[in-house]
Amino acid sequence: QVQLVESGGGLVQAGGSLRLSCAASGRTISSSNMGWFRQAPGKEREFVGCIRWTGSSTYYADSVKGRFTISRDNANNTVYLQMNSLKPEDTARYYCARGFGTRPIDYDYWGQGTQVTVSS
Repeated sequence: QVQLVESGGGLVQAGGSLRLSCAASGRTISSSNMGWFRQAPGKEREFVGCIRWTGSSTYYADSVKGRFTISRDNANNTVYLQMNSLKPEDTARYYCARGFGTRPIDYDYWGQGTQVTVSS
C-alpha cells in the first residue's frame, strides 16, 4: 500500500505562485511514475501532468504547459508541482497519484487532495 498526502494548497492572487508537495509513505515511490490531476466543483477530474520515475520526462496538459512544473525528490519520496502565473481557472482541488498517462484510470493510488483557490 502507498499512502499519498498532498500539501501546499491555499489562496493566492492571480499571477501568483504555489508549490504543492505530494509525500508518500508505506512504500517508496522512487521507482514509480507519478501524476497530478485537479478537479473543480461540478467538473470531471482533469489531467495536469505526470513525471517518469527517473524524473527524466514530464508531460503536461496544454492548459498548464509553460506555467506548471513537476519535479521529484526520490530520496525523500516526494513529488512536487510548481505552479506559476496562476489564473482563476486553475482553482480546483489538486491530487497526486501513482501511475502515468492522461486518464484517471491509468493511476492506482491517490491522495486526498489539496485545495487551490486563485482570486482575480
